Amino acid sequence: MIIQDDKVLICQRGEEQPMPFKWEFPGGKVEPEEELRAALKRELDEELGITATIGTRITVIRHTYGNGYAVELHFYRVDEFEGELENRIFNDVRWVARAELRGYDFLEADVAFVKEIGARRIL
Repeated sequence: MIIQDDKVLICQRGEEQPMPFKWEFPGGKVEPEEELRAALKRELDEELGITATIGTRITVIRHTYGNGYAVELHFYRVDEFEGELENRIFNDVRWVARAELRGYDFLEADVAFVKEIGARRIL
């Protein structure tokens, strides 16, 4: 997750993506044989056009959706990046204060994590 000036970057999925218009943290799938930090760095370049310095792992979340689809999400802290943010795939991209995160309709897998951030138990 990208953090700057005590705000967190969140992204809204596009109309054509699964679970359209839900909010999420930028990042994505890990390719076969790809290391987690390298995957995040690649995804942030592809999605936002930035070269990020990937920091420490914050948490890992395992979630199974009602349709049986299971995900394992690894969250890393990103405090530094080079380049201007460029929205390449999302419907919207916003910097949001931690306390405001709960007001966004996040993906189900992210909801508990969002509550922890808002309550300042994480980060």
